Order: sequence, then structure tokens, then C-alpha cells
Amino acid sequence: MSSTPGPDRRAELSEFLRTRRARLKPADVGLPDYGTRRRVPGLRREELAQAAGVSVSYYTHLEQGNSANVSVEVLEAIATALKLTDTERTYLTQLVRPTRRVAAKPAARTQQLRPAVQQLLDAMTDVPAYVNGLRMDILGWNKPAAALFGNWADLPPEQRNWGRLIFLSPATRDLFLDWDRKARAVTGILRMHAGSHPGDPGLTALIGELSVRSEEFRRFWAAHEVRRKSHGPMPLRHPLVGELQVEYETFPLPDDPDQMLVTYHAEPGTDSAAALRLLTSWGTDATTPLSPDPSETGGY
Repeated sequence: MSSTPGPDRRAELSEFLRTRRARLKPADVGLPDYGTRRRVPGLRREELAQAAGVSVSYYTHLEQGNSANVSVEVLEAIATALKLTDTERTYLTQLVRPTRRVAAKPAARTQQLRPAVQQLLDAMTDVPAYVNGLRMDILGWNKPAAALFGNWADLPPEQRNWGRLIFLSPATRDLFLDWDRKARAVTGILRMHAGSHPGDPGLTALIGELSVRSEEFRRFWAAHEVRRKSHGPMPLRHPLVGELQVEYETFPLPDDPDQMLVTYHAEPGTDSAAALRLLTSWGTDATTPLSPDPSETGGY
């Protein structure tokens, strides 16, 4: 079964369940492990079915992508047996019951930042902040964010996207000390968006482009991890101030649940806080040039 992007939700459901099952051992679900050699890693289907309290044929039917008439109780039992996170549970529900979300949103839409939100960003003179939209497009940002992450104004609007920046921009890649973790998170968020917006052609095109142009993205995408943008530490290596540790927080905006305000700060009194203050005081003078994607300008 393919793990490449596309509208085949049955294949995606099948692969998602299979990869979640593969990461478990019998002991994880309270079953004995007799030490027999396993042809493939993880729980067998019959073991997962036993842990979930459903028949093997029922679970097999579901893992083959046949989700019609699955009850809430059975879905919850399978999610519990698979030890899914809250985000993974939401994604599984989207795969099994996509109809209402698909009907509720148009297949494609252009997101715009409300002027008042951009004014708020501009007023945050000491806090790097930007707004993410559907597909992880960067819809708006302030000067401190440009000083920290690079001058996104240098890029065409279609390239102001975290997927393209992380996987296709060397300058952006060099900023992240733990690039692998950041790249996995971006991939997982894109997969979560794909689950909630299966008919969005822009998102499908983005995933297809990244799959063609980045072997690392293909590998991360095949892992079927799902994420939400939330909060946490972010170690960076800035070309002007060196290494610094910042914390990010994410706030959903009213009126559009796909728009997220993301802010960055450093712990007061630390070297990172001093470095961040220095960067924000320089403003746009500290921005790192970001070259447009060569494929968009006719060369490599």
C-alpha cells in the first residue's frame, strides 16, 4: 500500500493502523511474548484484536481500509489498544468519518490575515511572532521574527511555507540545531492537515512537491506520524548571535481554527534572552537573507 500523498483515504487508514500496530510489543498491551521470531515487527493483527476486544476478522477488515459502520465504542477500543495519543485519535477519527469535515469546508480556499492581527504582530516589538495557516503557510510576521528566522519578505508568497523552508531552504535548515526533530514535526502537522482537509488541492500539491524533491520528507511521510503545533523548547543556531534556546507557544485565532499565532521567548536572565534582545533591537538589520527556491526562478 502506498504512503504517497493523494485522496485514497482507505489506503491511508490502512497504513496508519499498520504503522501504529508495528510500534507495539505484546507486553505493551498486557499479552505474553513467547519469544517466537516475528516475520514483521510489532503486534500481530490477532494480538491487537484481542487487546481491543474485537474479532480478528473485524479488525482485519478495518485495517484493510474498510471503515463503514465502525461504532464509536469499537474505534475507541482500537485507539486505546494502539496507545494512540490524543492527536492520533483525532486523526484516526478523521480517516474513519471524514464526511462532515469534507462537506463543511470548500475544497480550496485562500487564507488571509485580518489587518488587526498584523497590527498585533507589529505591536509585539520584543517578541518574535508569526501566524501559520492551512498548509503551514506563513501568513504574517513581525520584525523580531524576521530577525530570528530570516527575511521572509524576500521570498514569493508561495515559498513562505514551513514545509518548503524546512526541506528545501539550506539557510532555514541551518537555523535548527535539531533539524530532524523539527522536520518530523512539520511533516506530522502537514499529515494532520491532510486528514482534516482531504480535498484541498494546494495541500495535496505541496505534499506531492516535497515528496518528489526531498528524500527525507518521503521517509518521514512514510512513518505516518501526526502532530499538532503546540509548545516547547527550540534550540537554534543563529548566524549572528550563535546558539540560543527559545520556547515557543501556539495560540489558535478566532474565526479560523487553521490560523495559529506562534510566539518565541527565552528564559529571563539567560544568555539566550540577551541574544534574543540583541536580535530584536537590530530589527530588520539582523535578518538573514533567504534566497528564493531555484526551481521557482528557472535554475538550480
